[in-house]
Amino acid sequence: MARLCKRWDTRCVFGDLMVLGFVLVQCLDGAFTYLGVTMWGPGIEANPLVSAAVATAGLGAGLAGAKLMAIGFGILLHLRRVHNLVAFLTAVYLAAAIVPWAAMFLMR
Repeated sequence: MARLCKRWDTRCVFGDLMVLGFVLVQCLDGAFTYLGVTMWGPGIEANPLVSAAVATAGLGAGLAGAKLMAIGFGILLHLRRVHNLVAFLTAVYLAAAIVPWAAMFLMR
C-alpha cells in the first residue's frame, strides 16, 4: 500500500499556489466561455474538445464536464508533484484563453 500513496514530507507553497492558480484560471475560462457562447454562438469556441462536449451535452453540462476534467488532471499533476508543468499550463491558459476572451469582451 505504501507504493500507492506518495508521502508528503514537506509542503510546497509554490505547488499549492500553482494548483490554486490553475483552478482559478479554469473557472475563469469556463465563465468566459459560457458568456462568449451565449453572446456569439457556439462557433466562437476554438477548442475542439470543448466544442464537442458542448455539442453533445449542452452548454452548461458540456462546459462543466470539460472544466471539471481539466481541473481534475491539474490536481492529479499537483498530487504527483509536477508543479512546474501546472505552472506552465496555468500560464498557457492565461495567454491563450483568458487574455483573448477578456480582449473580446472589452472590444464588444
